Amino acid sequence: AALLWGWLLLGCSWGLGPPGAGAAALSTATYVLDDAGGLGRQFDGIGAVSGGGATSRLLVNYQEPYRSQILDYLFKPNFGASLHILKVEIGGDGQSTDGTEPSHMHYENDENYFRGYEWWLMKEAKKRNPQIKLIGLPWTFPAWIGKGENWPYDYPDVTAYYIISWILGAKQYHNLDIDYVGIWNERAFSSKYIKLLRYTLDKHGLQQVRIIASDRLWEPISFVLLLDSELHEVVDVIGAHYPGTKTVPNALLTKKKLWSSEDYSTFNDEVGAGCWARILNQNYVNGNMTSTIAWNLVASYYEELPFGRCGLMTAQEPWSGHYKVEAPIWITAHTTQFTQPGWSYLQVDGHLEGGGSFVALTDGLGNLTIIIETMTHNHSECIRPPLPLFSVTPQRATFYLKGSFYMVKTLQVWHSRLGFESGNSSLFQQLHPVKVWKGSFSLDLNVDEVYTLTTLKTGKKCCCPEPPPPQPFPSNYKDDFNILNPPFSEAPNFADQTGVFEYFMNVSDPGDHVFTLRQVVVQRPITWASDADQTISLIGNFKWVNMTVTCDIYIEKQRDGGVFVAGRVDNGGIYVRRTKGVFFWVFADGTYRVTGDLAGEEILMKGLSGVRDNAWHTLTLNIQGTSASGLLNGYPLWENVTISKPSNGWAAIGTRSFEFAQFDNFHVE
Repeated sequence: AALLWGWLLLGCSWGLGPPGAGAAALSTATYVLDDAGGLGRQFDGIGAVSGGGATSRLLVNYQEPYRSQILDYLFKPNFGASLHILKVEIGGDGQSTDGTEPSHMHYENDENYFRGYEWWLMKEAKKRNPQIKLIGLPWTFPAWIGKGENWPYDYPDVTAYYIISWILGAKQYHNLDIDYVGIWNERAFSSKYIKLLRYTLDKHGLQQVRIIASDRLWEPISFVLLLDSELHEVVDVIGAHYPGTKTVPNALLTKKKLWSSEDYSTFNDEVGAGCWARILNQNYVNGNMTSTIAWNLVASYYEELPFGRCGLMTAQEPWSGHYKVEAPIWITAHTTQFTQPGWSYLQVDGHLEGGGSFVALTDGLGNLTIIIETMTHNHSECIRPPLPLFSVTPQRATFYLKGSFYMVKTLQVWHSRLGFESGNSSLFQQLHPVKVWKGSFSLDLNVDEVYTLTTLKTGKKCCCPEPPPPQPFPSNYKDDFNILNPPFSEAPNFADQTGVFEYFMNVSDPGDHVFTLRQVVVQRPITWASDADQTISLIGNFKWVNMTVTCDIYIEKQRDGGVFVAGRVDNGGIYVRRTKGVFFWVFADGTYRVTGDLAGEEILMKGLSGVRDNAWHTLTLNIQGTSASGLLNGYPLWENVTISKPSNGWAAIGTRSFEFAQFDNFHVE
């Protein structure tokens, strides 16, 4: 009977309007929303990161209309996530989590503002929301910046020039105004460099570009800002990563804007949505943070790479057109569709007595938006940091509207309930407006819910037609790279994990190999992760077991150059150095090797091949069960090599070192 009564109580008493009969058992509390004594901090917006790295890699290959639908869900105002901020990686040719992103300057005398996909993505975002704020942040840098050292601050003028070039190129070639620039993602900062960056920005007429530092922890940047008045003057925002909704006293003492400039990074199921709902509110309630930026924008990378599906939505199948609008998109909408950067938070504690939190924001023109979340501990754990235990119980909240909000008569209501037990979530549903009676209203809150109450009537839950069903990567896939004016610098579906592979045009070639794919990074970049000593680009289906990989190869580096084709490749991203698989190498000195790893240490077979540099050859790798064989130019070169593990993995191409090499007529079956 007690169980039944509890169930009735929960089932009947949530919702709006007059209390139901069983509601007396709910804990009750009152909260006052008042702007008469002034407002809290200015709200700077909710955003997401593309990059850090290669997280949007597969998005660009989607066919229309699916690609535009995905972009609408992310950026279009009053449609889906309606993001206020897009943060992108300033590609530096190095591994930055799920792949490498190309630099606009591979070499000192090289400039190209059409590489990669971040320019395209920023333009698509601006097309949908001209007000969206843009941030650029480097994870890695091309080798020439460090002149041989794995460090970007020995020649701060060179680094500043490089970053300014990217900002100027964004404007000159794409008419994009970058609003904020960061220093070096989650790595050390240099006060000297930050001051020089500000000076160089101003010298180039880029006074409007603000500086965020240091995209790591609250310290030591906050402490240093308090000690160094000159640095204090040039840093506009303190950006911390994964702050666990907390800040530190020094950060508050600086009086700077405080942002969670990278957060979330959690698998995008219901728990991920719960994590996101909780931190969107509590980063301000507990930590005074006025912007929260999710890593990452959209999971558009092979799911078996590190942090698979840690995006606000999932779009990792351009070959099928399938994508999924995950719950975090609609959690985002609860805030983004009813606020804008430039609004202000109200001065209010924000903790609910029964657990959970609320924030209230105003545009200063009479509009009011209240966002409430009641996420329970186990249903809102983010990937990091560890979440201390807390409890949330069903409760009744009564809000009193005072000051300029006293005249508000009705509030629009949007509601989400994350259904963990039932498995059915109700996401971003519009409910009946709530009537405000003599400046107050009450709300019965259950656990794992989000409410938005707002004077704005512009919210929309848009949906496109259902996308095509999921399909595995094609089991027979070819690319001859024959494309005169490619829309992107990289061939579809290839996911570079060390080095950068770009479309290339061989003007001197007699005809068979005019259009190729070329590895172009020739010195180890200033790294962020542990890039391999070899270059490698993955493609295909991680579940593949038996396969034949064929590719024409062209070694450019004399004497010690070399290239490979591979199958059953089991790793990438930040773990690329430990990649295993079946690797078939040929070298410019006329030898070949078969190895069980990318590092080339586990040698399964070796011998003479007669391959030379600066000539085209065809490599074929055949893996069936526990046996592998290799062909050179269609003739058997080695066979019956026993393969124990890995048992499955991607196909791949790559080079022995950071060296120029070309690939053509790739085919995997």
